[in-house]
Amino acid sequence: LQLARELVESLSEETDRIPKPMVEIGGRPILWHIMSVYAAHGITEFVVCLGYKGYVVKEYFANYFLHTSDMTFDLASGTRTIHRASAEAWTVTLVDTGVETLTGGRLRRVRDYVADGTFCMTYGDGLGDVDLGALVAFHRRHGRLATVTAISPPGRWGTLEIEGDAVRRFREKADSDGGTINGGFFVLEPAAIDAIDGDDTAWEREPMQLLAARGELMAWRHHGYWQPMDTLREKRELERAWATGRAPWKVWR
Repeated sequence: LQLARELVESLSEETDRIPKPMVEIGGRPILWHIMSVYAAHGITEFVVCLGYKGYVVKEYFANYFLHTSDMTFDLASGTRTIHRASAEAWTVTLVDTGVETLTGGRLRRVRDYVADGTFCMTYGDGLGDVDLGALVAFHRRHGRLATVTAISPPGRWGTLEIEGDAVRRFREKADSDGGTINGGFFVLEPAAIDAIDGDDTAWEREPMQLLAARGELMAWRHHGYWQPMDTLREKRELERAWATGRAPWKVWR
């Protein structure tokens, strides 16, 4: 118990300085790794919900070439030259959604940015080798408002009760290990946002429960790799996987 506490506290030393999505794995923020997974499946337009220390994320993207390219600065003239520019062909919209806003409230605040049609949504602290193409295809086939990626890790998260592919009930916490859980990597229709009341609404509570009760929440089962980053131990596991050159979530070249 003491070791677990120390590991959690050590990760908090980083998140005291920066938001969790900016904690680095292999010299890149975990946010970059998540976006790279999506980009590998052709999804290159991103809307990032900012909260705690959101300016850190803004500064990272505003100065992206400083992080990724060789540069020459002419101090006398104030000019700069970028050499061997290395930047992804992404469009990134950064939206301040409030420091205290919960997950559902953040989604509600960016509705105008995702109102055009089907969109993907996930959290900023978990990685997986999710087949996003198959996930989106599944969502389009069933025609409901929401799809959640269901996985089966140790049970310390809320469980999904599934009949066929339909989520019949969502429970916030698991009673024991072995349950099928919410692994993030959602596909949503804009109308799913109607289930969110306001800033103090957690997406994982009333909205998911309401959508499940209405038969509008479906589950796509992922049997591959999935790893959250909630503790220093988990961060180190991700770092070790990246250092080997065989990180399971690295589905891009």
